[in-house]
Amino acid sequence: MNMETGAVMAPPSPKRLEDIRLSNVMVRDILLKTLFRKNTNVVSELAKAMCLPVPITQEIIDLCRGQGLLEAMGTLGAGGQVANEMPYQLTDSGKARALDALSQSEYYGALPVPLDVYAEQVKRQSIRNIQITRDQLTGAMGHLILPPELISNLGPAVSSGRSILMYGPPGNGKSSISNGIRDAMGDKIYVPRAIEYAGQVITVYDPIVHTRVAEDPGLETRLRTTARYDKRYVVCTRPTVITGGELSLSMLDLVYNPTARTYQAPLQLKSSGGIFIVDDLGRQAEPPQALVNRWIVPLEESKDILALQSGEKFEVPFDTLVIFSTNFHPNEIFDQAALRRIFFKIKIDGPTQEDFLKIFAMVARKKKMQLDESSLVHLLKNKYPTINNIYANYQPVFLIDQMMAVCDFEGLPYKMTPELVDRAWGNMFVKDEKIVK
Repeated sequence: MNMETGAVMAPPSPKRLEDIRLSNVMVRDILLKTLFRKNTNVVSELAKAMCLPVPITQEIIDLCRGQGLLEAMGTLGAGGQVANEMPYQLTDSGKARALDALSQSEYYGALPVPLDVYAEQVKRQSIRNIQITRDQLTGAMGHLILPPELISNLGPAVSSGRSILMYGPPGNGKSSISNGIRDAMGDKIYVPRAIEYAGQVITVYDPIVHTRVAEDPGLETRLRTTARYDKRYVVCTRPTVITGGELSLSMLDLVYNPTARTYQAPLQLKSSGGIFIVDDLGRQAEPPQALVNRWIVPLEESKDILALQSGEKFEVPFDTLVIFSTNFHPNEIFDQAALRRIFFKIKIDGPTQEDFLKIFAMVARKKKMQLDESSLVHLLKNKYPTINNIYANYQPVFLIDQMMAVCDFEGLPYKMTPELVDRAWGNMFVKDEKIVK
């Protein structure tokens, strides 16, 4: 039966070899390679390595024995093996076949999931199936001081699962808001360890991108004889990929490993069911227009097109909430056709003076910096008018950290003074002047 993780329906555990939906040759070769590469030769350990139920693993072993590629070693629990399990070993023909298979692809272990099967799971756990409430979004951003209208604009954008462009002056929390959106998605999805297309293996699960969820050991004990879901998948929180100025168009293509002769999924495929954040848009080597052009089809049709080394192109699901974040005005970096394809455009302005003071007090309390009324008045009356009273969300943290650094050096208690404000302010901006060389 299908079990669920939160509201997401799990991929059903295969019951028969046919349910794997891979060719018998690929399944056989991966078992031979796994036995050859790993120090394991009993059914239960091979099943765990290949992420399969034991009965199916035994079925594959029997297939290999019938072809003269495996033989039973003849003694139950011999050589320190698992008690009451028959160990197996490769025959000479099996070793030759394993080496030949390894010369074609070094991939072994967990069986890949066919692309069309994975596409069905993507639909079951689509980012567009998520409905986030105001309370959820507010709770995830409780550490931020945001105007109510911003939450009102963000909510429908996130719940739609469509692309978002956040723009505005630097230092006002666009990155923090993106992370808050990620935190608001509290459910879990199933990420395949690898997928298969045209006999090629594409690894997807990446511990750097995906956060694995620990399983309930009590539930596992109660259901020890029944696989709760297809173990070729890993239960993870919805993934988040964050890129900045380092993003290039090549990072959105399949990565071929010529040594292992396998592929690695591009970033947007790894982020399926989650969020892809493009931070500091406009700082990349490629122009923003080129990046958006690469995503015109995915953003509109929820599918991406990738290419193998052979040049063969194929479709994969594109199920990602793309968040672009930039300090540039959209009209400076996009044409109208590109802007039309980005579904939501949300401006992130700096805080009002009232919100600035709330942020300042919150940061000071967190960092145990004692506030001083005369110092705050000095800051607001004498310093901010010099920059036209333009406030930014990063400034309270910057100023307080600067004052704390001076206090640490001078051996003073953490307490604001007008002098400390002046010293901190001096480091926040660079004087516009010509340097004589």
